[in-house]
Amino acid sequence: MTKPLAPSRRIFLRNSAKLALAGGSLPFATRAFATASPRSLALDHTHTREKVSLVYARENRYLSSALDRLNHFLRDHYTGDVGLIDPQLFDILHRITLSLSTRQSFHVISGYRCPATNNRLRATGGGGVAKRSLHMDGKAIDVRMPGVPLEELRDAALSLRAGGVGFYPSDQFVHIDTGRVRSW
Repeated sequence: MTKPLAPSRRIFLRNSAKLALAGGSLPFATRAFATASPRSLALDHTHTREKVSLVYARENRYLSSALDRLNHFLRDHYTGDVGLIDPQLFDILHRITLSLSTRQSFHVISGYRCPATNNRLRATGGGGVAKRSLHMDGKAIDVRMPGVPLEELRDAALSLRAGGVGFYPSDQFVHIDTGRVRSW
């Protein structure tokens, strides 16, 4: 696979301006975000046809009932197994919606995957499924956003430098995870 291009200058400048408005400096803006209230998400699942829109955190506290709903919503859609999703993943998605200045819902292709599903997809799929996928740890999600070009969604995720970002234009999704910062 070829390495995707760095985020576009337009995305970089737009995000830099937003950070400057939010707090004047990156360290301050990062701290300010950690206590921002409220933090919300809107998700539509492409396989289950379910939708959820909720506030998942207020100030520096995650809301346990909202996290429970999100864990269930992002369950393995093949088996129904529910995993524990890393709340930092929700923060990344929230920050992406802010950087894109949109209220669009994310369309979820894949959230949590149990090991059996991951192994089956590796054996029968067209590739791209890691043996030790972060989906199995609740630390990854595959999404797209209607009305937002896939490249812009990827660039917004890359500009955060908050985890891994995979670009799958032929399958029409961007992989986002809370692992180490990397891209493919």
